[in-house]
Amino acid sequence: MEQKKFYITTPIYYPSDKLHIGHTYCTVATDAMARYKRLTGCDVMFLTGTDEHGQKIEDKAKEAGVSPKEFVDRIVEGPKGVKDLWKLMNISNDRFIRTTDDYHMESVQKIFKKMYEKGDIYKGTYKGKYCKPCESFWTESQLVDGKCPDCGREVQDAEEEAYFFRLSKYADRIRDLLENTDFLQPRSRVNEMVKNFIDPGLEDLCVSRTSFTWGIPVDFDPGHVVYVWVDALFNYTTALGFLNDKYHDYDKYWPADVHFVGKEIVRFHSIIWPAMLMSMEMPLPKHVFGHGWLLLDGGKMSKSKGNVVDPYILAEKFGVDALRFFLMRTFPFGSDGNFSNELLIQTINTDLANDLGNLVSRTTAMAGKYFGGKLPEGCRSCSAPESFDADLIAMASGLRAKYENAMETFAPHKALDEVFHVIQRANKYIDETAPWALAKDMEKNSARLAHVLYNLLETTRICGILLSPFMPESCDKLFAQIGAGADVRTWDSAAAWGSLPEDAAVTKGENLFPRIDTEKALTELEELEAAARKAALPAVEVEPQLTEKVDFDTFCKSDFRVVKVKSCEAVKKSEKLLKFILDDGTGTDRQILSGIHKFYEPEDLVGKTLVAIVNLPPRKMMGLESNGMLISAVHTEHGEEKLHLLMVDDAIPAGAKLC
Repeated sequence: MEQKKFYITTPIYYPSDKLHIGHTYCTVATDAMARYKRLTGCDVMFLTGTDEHGQKIEDKAKEAGVSPKEFVDRIVEGPKGVKDLWKLMNISNDRFIRTTDDYHMESVQKIFKKMYEKGDIYKGTYKGKYCKPCESFWTESQLVDGKCPDCGREVQDAEEEAYFFRLSKYADRIRDLLENTDFLQPRSRVNEMVKNFIDPGLEDLCVSRTSFTWGIPVDFDPGHVVYVWVDALFNYTTALGFLNDKYHDYDKYWPADVHFVGKEIVRFHSIIWPAMLMSMEMPLPKHVFGHGWLLLDGGKMSKSKGNVVDPYILAEKFGVDALRFFLMRTFPFGSDGNFSNELLIQTINTDLANDLGNLVSRTTAMAGKYFGGKLPEGCRSCSAPESFDADLIAMASGLRAKYENAMETFAPHKALDEVFHVIQRANKYIDETAPWALAKDMEKNSARLAHVLYNLLETTRICGILLSPFMPESCDKLFAQIGAGADVRTWDSAAAWGSLPEDAAVTKGENLFPRIDTEKALTELEELEAAARKAALPAVEVEPQLTEKVDFDTFCKSDFRVVKVKSCEAVKKSEKLLKFILDDGTGTDRQILSGIHKFYEPEDLVGKTLVAIVNLPPRKMMGLESNGMLISAVHTEHGEEKLHLLMVDDAIPAGAKLC
């Protein structure tokens, strides 16, 4: 029997900076769905990647003093870049596409030309408002309080020659797709799209730019580069080999079963993307699912705003599986959710340590203590079962069907709810059966005790199978502890009560999810996050040059002189001030106070040749008179102020004038 095909994608992420927990949320959800589908026996293709062209990237690269390609290479391929993050998070993608890949660029040029030759792309002039962070054009009426309706940031006037896609041509077909099919999910997103974009009337879409060069050239009009959405959206097909020779499985996997995307780009995937596919006469994806945002302090996380959470810190602190679980367990997939470190720790302690970890630890420990890690023959059955035996067995036996229904409707949080209802029931079952009490009379109760423990192990096995798409490494450890071999970790066996062999070798291994000291962990996280923020600051940052001009006569009024340090000492009761006695060439010692003790020890400066302004009026500091000011150079390095006294050649005599 041929395997059922399943093609799932994340959006391709914009590498203008390091990715944050919001990107991780989407990718983990996609990975969990892909792993679930593989578990059920599907032939899965899972695609993710990066969208690397555009003006924002070009500008960022210029600021960094590198080429755009070097800039995106650092973020995608460099240390702790996109690929490293997905490796850390145990993402099982089958392919990774970069829009700078040659094969993709070749395909996009062909696609653009096909739509142009069809008459669906035409040349014109764009005039309106442009949001650089979103790479989006807007009309005046679409702005909200004069700002971008998507991100709320300032827009700028734009006017340039451009090619346009006849989006308006497909308005009726798009409306029908949205209103009369289940193409876009959840359903609430349909109302947003129709009300905000379809009803006001779809306008043709700008699909080329001439004001920057970092993009795929329009091969029949080299002054233009293909603008973001033609370039980005068709990645889902070019990564399968559409109009290129890199891959050859477009016919096998297209159309996609589902695109998982953040709600901020639902418009592009549910309106622009199907319209372009209609133009190309290509099948449409079966579903687009627009998930909600992870909010921080009530606002959307944003790289440009700097209010982001670093997934590296959380994964390294709490473990990859714990973080994956938290993201899928805590936030309803179609809705926004408020992220906090406190909530993360609470979820780990409650669900993983108290519920799942406790169940595994207690069950394996009792199997070892009472039966040496191997239950006796006949433990599956019981001559006098109790009602709570039947309750637990019924819940565990029916779990797969409920879980499957939730996963098939793209509700991973509901699937996990169902699993944890059973886990919580199993922990209650331990209290109901009191194995420790049964063990007091092994001669009488041995068979009953073995049956109780078998029920717990079997329940754990079924839950472990269904948790494996979310926590693959932890579930492997769980299976090893309960003695569940590969043949009883399958999808089919999750619906077959009694699959665990009676003589399974049970071992109490490491505690899968140790309880976390909340206060201590939060303090440590604050320190780690502060260190990360500091490390992310520009290596060297200097103050911008003044634009106000100073006339020559004013400049000449400042008397800069070379001075020699005769003595230097710290000023008592001051942490900052150093007192200098200087030879300024006049024959009379000059005293200057300078707040630079943070950067220099006084004994290190004796004998140095410095520069001072000597015609400033005297100033009292800590009761001492300062006559002038030493000249220093200042800059910021990783957020910390740095200062260097201006030191000159010792051969220059004291009193020499700088000019």
